[in-house]
Amino acid sequence: MDTLSYKTISANKETASKEWVLVDAEGLVLGRMASEVAKILKGKNKANFTPHADCGDYVIVINAEKVVLTGKKMADKQYVRHSGYPGGQTFQNPQDILAKYPERLVEKAVKGMLPKNKLGRQLFRNLHVVIGAEHKYEAQKPKVVDLKSK
Repeated sequence: MDTLSYKTISANKETASKEWVLVDAEGLVLGRMASEVAKILKGKNKANFTPHADCGDYVIVINAEKVVLTGKKMADKQYVRHSGYPGGQTFQNPQDILAKYPERLVEKAVKGMLPKNKLGRQLFRNLHVVIGAEHKYEAQKPKVVDLKSK
């Protein structure tokens, strides 16, 4: 009997088959969309998922400014930052962020759902959030994923 046939094959950065995926955020709820995008970035939707390796896909999110928040979160939710100086705490609500930098709302939601370590920072680099429907990643021939049906 061949004992080598019982070896568990673990995916790593070199053996992972990474693809480009396009997600249209128009009309999608922010948190639900962000959790699905985080799963794709981490590679949990693949059969060869390995928790300690970057085996996920590259994700392009278009129409980031058309994302939806449920309830009164658009006005009541607060994002907190601190400059590091005494009294340097600043608060922003999603309305302010959407008005100035619409892509950051999606980036913050997805980044919060990734691991808080070196792997999470590497996975976050695979996310590309775009304002509007036009993007500069056509050469990668991204596969369109419909999250509205989920």
